[in-house]
Parts: sequence; structure tokens; C-alpha cells
Amino acid sequence: MLLVGAAGCNSGTKTDTAATSPPEAPMAKATPAASLSKPTDWWKETVVYQLYPRSFQDSNGDGVGDLKGIIARLDYLKSLGVGTVWLNPIYASPNDDNGYDISDYRQIMPEFGTMADFDALLKGMHARGIKLVMDLVVNHSSDEHAWFKSARASRTSPYRDYYYWWPAEKGTPPARFSTFDVKHDAWQYDAPTKSYYLHIFSKKQPDLNWNNPKLRQEVHNIMRFWLDKGIDGFRMDAFQFVAKDPSFPPMPGLTERTFANAYNHGPHLHDYLKEINEQVLRHYNVMTVAEGAGRNTTEAMLFVDPARKELDMTYHFEGVGVGSGSATYKLTDLKRVFTKWDSAFARKGWQAIDLGNHDQPRMVSKFGDDRPAFRTPSAKLLNTFLLTMRGTPYCYNGDELGMTNSPFSGIAEYRDVAARNAYTQLKQQGGDEKAFFHSLARFSRDNSRTPFQWNASANAGFTTGTPWIKVNPNYVTLNEASEDIDSTSVLHHFRRAMAVRKQHKVLVYGQYQLLDAANPHIYAYTRTLGPEKVLVVLNFSSSGQRWPLPAGLQPSGATWLNNYPGAAPGGPALALQPWQAVVYHLK
Repeated sequence: MLLVGAAGCNSGTKTDTAATSPPEAPMAKATPAASLSKPTDWWKETVVYQLYPRSFQDSNGDGVGDLKGIIARLDYLKSLGVGTVWLNPIYASPNDDNGYDISDYRQIMPEFGTMADFDALLKGMHARGIKLVMDLVVNHSSDEHAWFKSARASRTSPYRDYYYWWPAEKGTPPARFSTFDVKHDAWQYDAPTKSYYLHIFSKKQPDLNWNNPKLRQEVHNIMRFWLDKGIDGFRMDAFQFVAKDPSFPPMPGLTERTFANAYNHGPHLHDYLKEINEQVLRHYNVMTVAEGAGRNTTEAMLFVDPARKELDMTYHFEGVGVGSGSATYKLTDLKRVFTKWDSAFARKGWQAIDLGNHDQPRMVSKFGDDRPAFRTPSAKLLNTFLLTMRGTPYCYNGDELGMTNSPFSGIAEYRDVAARNAYTQLKQQGGDEKAFFHSLARFSRDNSRTPFQWNASANAGFTTGTPWIKVNPNYVTLNEASEDIDSTSVLHHFRRAMAVRKQHKVLVYGQYQLLDAANPHIYAYTRTLGPEKVLVVLNFSSSGQRWPLPAGLQPSGATWLNNYPGAAPGGPALALQPWQAVVYHLK
């Protein structure tokens, strides 16, 4: 799949309102597939940079990052060497869940700018050889979307069946778990029509009814709208949850630990994906990635087996889930998870590689060591890992600097709807506040959403106003400007690792082989493509380690990467410093 060749769409001011987007609207004409060529799957060789627009760069002093702010930083993105940017939602939204509650899929959130700003951003990215992937959030909409406003007003609304309803005269609806709701109840009573509507996330995010073919055509048209503008693909948010049985059979005992598996892979999920591919995606040269990969590797393959003609890649939650809810994690668990998933995709399909995103704490605070003595080498090590594994690396903005979790001082400083609702529930039930805030400090999603740290000036150079969320106070010493002039910084190592991956296809396609699986401190593996072999050795430890080299793996070629200054360790046993990461080319 290659860059879309279509020009901008004339319907740039069209909205999703009932007046302008009726269910009976004809499908837009797609670019003929025969007019496009597909010499390579570029999305296998790219590196995706996830950009959280609300926290990246503010251009007008209102404290919120925006599209003009991103445009001002495009040369920085190019300097990183990334090939693709995944942009978190920028659509019109009341912002109950930071843009994942969309009120109009064809409009830009005013805080972020205008459609003209978006067009300029897309043009600027493409001029620099950077592709743009957007979030497609269609498991649910906002309750302020015109469809839902009409649907909740009358049981006879033409949009009623765009959502799931349970009439009150049928009694209490079957229990469903909501992850954001204060009571964890996914059914919200709505007085105007004496009915309950389903929301597996916030009550302001009613679930869309994919059993309705008119709703599915609406989604197809939304996709075409953005693809015809020239974007390069979609990251499909919560798509593993879109398929639901409208009879709502009993699901007893749903909890925060079990609900995701219970909602995964509902009826007709893959029928919907095949329909999307047939009616929309095959007519464009773009990439697609699904959030979530099902309950196991077998289900994950159903998304991305090329013969099935559904999506290009998917990412799983097992990797970022290692250590969640605990003070520490075991490296052997991390190795087991990534090795299992690599094995599942060894012969067909493709996967994403990630350690962090907007729903996770900062990777260096979770998987590395963010204490001053070890933050730099451990951040370099984690980026080395991401950029030397098989699959498409997804790097979250700020991780190329080694940004860390932020010290929030109380619930008033948190902005995440999940954290705030959890605290409300805790207060109602009289829970342990100390334990709650200890867990929140480690694992809150807000840790990854603090403003990008550009320099040591006020508010880290992010805004001249009051930032929408507190800036991490360590910006005074941890920032892009200081790292840019320091050749030993995390940022420079990231750029070097990017260049090495881009230069050597063995790091993209090479076979992965785990070494010394039981070692609790060392993660070592080889990558092999034809006659070329590479050895990657990572010391996931804050102490020095000695690692005997296996027979036949003596480094005799160049050292491609080393996150410490000076020569890389050699000899029959490697003497590795704390959090040292070394990539050897084996001749």
C-alpha cells in the first residue's frame, strides 16, 4: 500500500448532522483500485510516531495544543526520521474523554483549529515525506452527536437504531460493565424515551449499533471523506468491541479484569472488517491498524492474515500490560510475551511493537528506571528495543526524550475521566485513598498526557498561557532543546537508532531468535535475514551484568548501536553497565 493519490475533497464543510448526512445518503465514489500500484508494503518499513495533539504544541496561548502548533514543529518530526505520524483524535468533541467522544466526524475541534489548518498540516507532512494516520473512533460517538440527539428524542427517530436501547418496560437490562462509569454500569437511563442506552465507556460515549447497515454506510462515508483528503490510513480505536449481540444474553460476573475479553470478537466482527475492506480500503493505498488483537494470537491473526483481506496490522495489550497493577515486573514475563507474539506472526501477518501510548504511563517510568542516574541509559535501551524488534515500531511522543511520569499532587490535577470517576467511586465506598493515589501515580493515563517538554522556559515552551494539564516540573533539565545540543542524549540515540533501522532491512524483516530466556536481567536476541545476522543485548537492570556470549555469536563486525560512550564491551563474556544496550553486526 502506498500514499493515496486522491486530491482534497470538496465536501470539506460537510458535517455529520441529521440534516446533511441522512442514513439514505448515497456512497461516495472511491478511487478505482486498478489505478493504483502496490510495489511494497511501506507500513512494514515505517516507524510510527504517535502524536497527542492536545499536549504537543500550543500556538495561540490558550493552553491547548493545536494543529498550527504541530505545523510549527514539522521540521522536528522530520529530524527524528519517523515515516508516519498517528494523530490522536482532532474531530469536533465536547472532550469528555479527550477527543474520543466525537460529536462531528467531519469537523475539527475548534480548540485544535480549522479544516484549513488540517489541510496545511497534511500538506506539510507529505512535503517532508511523512505520512499521516488518523484515529477512527466508531465503537461509540459522543452523546452530543446529532445522531444521538435525534435518537434520544423519540423512539421513532430514523437514528434510533444507530445506538443500542433497552426499553424500561422490559425491566432492568442485562448487566454490562462500563470501564469509565462511576458505578461501572454500562446502561444509562434516559428519561425522554424511558429507555436505557448502552455505553461501555463513559455515559457520554453511547455505543454505535454496527448491526445496522445504515450506520455502517455512514462510517464508510466518513472514512472516504478523510481518505479522499489524502490521509494515509487509520488506527481503529476499540474496534474489537464494535460487534455486539443485540439480544444481550447474560454475561454474569463482568469485572474490570474480564470485561475486555467478554466484549472481544462479538458476532460479525470480521464480516464488518471484510465489508470495510471491500467497500472502502481496497480502493486506497493506505495502512490500517486495529487497537487490540483479540484474546489470543489465533484471534489476532484473523485481523491481519493477508488472505482474509481485512486489516494490515494489529497491536496487542499483553506487552504494555506486563507489570500493570504491581510495583515491579519480571523481565522474563516481558520476554515471554514478545517472543510469543513474534512467533505467531513469523510466517504471515504483521504486528505493531510498542511499550507506551496515551493510555499508559511513561515507558521509562514503568519498564526502565526514571531515577536521575538511570533515566538516560534506560530510556535509550527501551528505544533500542522498540527499533530492533520485528514489526512496525510505535513510538509515543516524548519517549524519544525519555519523558517520565509526572508528580500530580491530588485529584484536582488529574484530567482523565477514568481517574476522576474512580476517585468518586472510592469516596462513595470509603476506600483506601493512600493506596489509590499510589497506584494512580504509577499507572494513570495522565502521566503520558502532560505537555511536551520543548525547552527550559515557562511551561516547557509548550504554551504562553495556562496549560490544560500540569507540566512535569522536571522540564527544566529534561527538554528537547537541551537534548538537541547534547550528543549523548536520549534524543540523539533515538535518531541514531532510527537511522540504523532505516538502513538495515534485517532489523525490519529478519527472523527473531530469543537467547537465554530464563535470565532475569538480560534480554538478548538475534535478527537474521539471509546471510546477515545481528545480535541485540539489553541489560534490563540498574546494576552491571556479565553475560557469556553463546558459541558462534562472537561479535566480529561493526557495533551498530551502543547507548554508552566509548567502545562496546567484547570478549567471551560481555561486561554490561546498568541499562546498557548494544547491537552488534555479526559477519
